[in-house]
Amino acid sequence: MARGRYVRRAVAAPGRERDDLLLNAKCVVAAMAAWVLARYLLPPTVSTFAPFTALVALQATVYRSARDCTQYLLAMVVGATLAAMLAATVGIHGWSFGLLTLLGLWAGRVRRLGKQGAQVAIVGFFAFSSGQGRIDYVGYLAAAVAIGALCGLGAHLVLAPARHTGHRRQAVARLCTDMSRRVSALADTLEASEPDGARVRQWRRDWRSLSADCRNIQDSIDREVENGRLNPRQGAADADGALARAREVADTGERSLDHLRSMTRAVDHALGTGEIDRLPGSFRAGFGSVLRAAAQAVEELGRADRTDIDRLECLIGEAEAELDRVQNETASAAPRAQTLWGALLTDAGRLLAELRTGQRALAPAS
Repeated sequence: MARGRYVRRAVAAPGRERDDLLLNAKCVVAAMAAWVLARYLLPPTVSTFAPFTALVALQATVYRSARDCTQYLLAMVVGATLAAMLAATVGIHGWSFGLLTLLGLWAGRVRRLGKQGAQVAIVGFFAFSSGQGRIDYVGYLAAAVAIGALCGLGAHLVLAPARHTGHRRQAVARLCTDMSRRVSALADTLEASEPDGARVRQWRRDWRSLSADCRNIQDSIDREVENGRLNPRQGAADADGALARAREVADTGERSLDHLRSMTRAVDHALGTGEIDRLPGSFRAGFGSVLRAAAQAVEELGRADRTDIDRLECLIGEAEAELDRVQNETASAAPRAQTLWGALLTDAGRLLAELRTGQRALAPAS
């Protein structure tokens, strides 16, 4: 059932499921083509390297495919060279095989080889054992790897990975909309004569869930930035700038969620102890206005199209002015709830500071 839904989502709309399905299909075709070519052109002792290299060359992005394929080719050259040198100079022996293993493991730790470093020793084993270190075997091995690399990279060039700049911006917009809606609801709860403690506890869970969503969005934006490198598909206009703005908004959202969690935790604690009833009505009404202006700023910050920087600056300025007014007018009116009063004002000030930082970061791009 789950696999059926996965396939239906892949067919119905572009996205991660369709990308995965197409990548698997390209892997099957490229591996099959590489194996057929190597089987007819090269000895059977090296034909397996062709489909293996095709799979190495087919990663989620063209950039990652080119990087991993290059690293694998370098590892193959180093491993085969070590095997040929040892076989020619000291012969095929148990102790020379151990020396090859040691050298292969040491060479595989070179940072430039990345995660393909282990292939130095593996390729060396094949060249030393199956090929006896002969130069002609090394040549066949190189040919098999070249066939696999061409088949794998060729599949990417024929059907390059799709670009999803718009999806990433929409994900950021949904995140900010969800945050904005809950901040506005928190303002309503604070102004209510009998705040709903169950809703406050639910928001505490929601903030944690949104923080996880935020991290997932940041990872997806990073993957999409990588997807744009070397990709022959034409991306949307100003795709790089749009992704940079989306990443900045996601970072601002993550930092803002920290302060919202702290604020909601203070409200939840105050509801449990009854301290919230000691807050004067003027403070609760004014603080609600601060939160509503902040909620509008969060939604404007995450707009799927380009953020209106002037409007965002006005909204943040309005919230900052209201926060200053609340702080000055209620300082002497809340002596019985100084701890809660100070905690809420501090968290609100930090929230607005984060939004101001995000606004300044977006201003040059807009």
